Amino acid sequence: MKRQSIYFLLYSCSFLLPLARTANADSLKVTTTPAGATVEIDGVNVGTTPYIAKLPGGYFHKNLLGARLEHAMTLRVRKEGFTSKEIEMTEGPIGYIGYNMFGGAYHAERWLLKSGHFDFTLEPTSKSFTGTVIATAAGNAKMEMRPELAVEDIVQQSKPAVVLLKGSGKQGSGFFVTETGVIATNAHVARGEDSLIAELPTGQKLEAKIVYIDDDKDIALVKVEGSGFQHLTLSEVSTVRQGQSVIALGNPGHSLPFSATKGIVSAIGESEGNGKGTWIQTDAAINPGNSGGPLLNSHAEVVGINSQKVVAKDFQGIGFALSSNDLIEVLARFYPGVTDSSTSPGAATEQIGTVTVSSNPDGADVYLDGKFVSNTPAILKIPIGEHAVRVTYPKRVDWERDVDILKDSQLTLKAQFTASN
Repeated sequence: MKRQSIYFLLYSCSFLLPLARTANADSLKVTTTPAGATVEIDGVNVGTTPYIAKLPGGYFHKNLLGARLEHAMTLRVRKEGFTSKEIEMTEGPIGYIGYNMFGGAYHAERWLLKSGHFDFTLEPTSKSFTGTVIATAAGNAKMEMRPELAVEDIVQQSKPAVVLLKGSGKQGSGFFVTETGVIATNAHVARGEDSLIAELPTGQKLEAKIVYIDDDKDIALVKVEGSGFQHLTLSEVSTVRQGQSVIALGNPGHSLPFSATKGIVSAIGESEGNGKGTWIQTDAAINPGNSGGPLLNSHAEVVGINSQKVVAKDFQGIGFALSSNDLIEVLARFYPGVTDSSTSPGAATEQIGTVTVSSNPDGADVYLDGKFVSNTPAILKIPIGEHAVRVTYPKRVDWERDVDILKDSQLTLKAQFTASN
């Protein structure tokens, strides 16, 4: 079975010759402490640690003849209960001049493996994910009645929790979500790095270890050692309204660090072109280097992670932030109480019930009383009383139910769709 996995990897990496016929083959070895971690190369599961495979010598050395690696490769190891590791395992591109069978020369590029042995120490997630995450739940009347803060107050309160993240030839932003040093950022800021340098607004620089990179969404978590860090509160996307003011904090290139831009929420919803998740479109200026920084509402709460902008000649003022709900969903894997209303200041006195909404297939839009609140599967904290729940999915008939929520009640709804005409 391992032999088949190895050959699948070779074909996926465009090897030119079968291993059995390739001279000067070398060994690639991947080990972890503890052992038994899953090994993925370019997203393909190739085995578990300790993992050993024979590869062509041209993948390790600048051989003039033989197979050459023609693209970069990413290595990822993961084990349940431990932090995952993901690195770029190659260096390049390296230019070279090749010759065809007719004696003609051509220019091409190749990559080389950085090492023949990659070794990782995996830390228990219980050690990395400490502290408390705070999230405000939808339907909390006390929260919704708060006065809005002035822009300068939002920046002043939030800036100490924002960090500049620097990696190998790139930089981005992030923000603390716990007092114990857990930082949220974009996956594309952390991907391929073993660690980053986190610079605080005070100028202090700390090593930030990569502790989690999501498979599907552009979200990563990194951690610095220490405690007492000022961290931001997350606010569910159901509290976001089209047209409301938002502020983006971060470190765009060619500008002063820890800068702020202001705009409005232009739209909210899914976007196949941007990737999985719920996206907040905004006209607040988001530029390279802003990636991973917080998009804040008028209460200095995070409603999104600044992720990307539209770069085209005829388009201006179109930026996107991945919603706070997507981040809360990731954090809930390590902090089960983050979706509980008890984490929201003042929520204990609210009279609410819990509604769990699922669907087949997953990923449907959930509307509460006509307002978009989440995608399935979802856990909603809803004030007591009568409410209308509607679940929609492309090319399906909308699924609708009226529910009567009682205090501390728990209700489960599963949408069964039928095809639309």
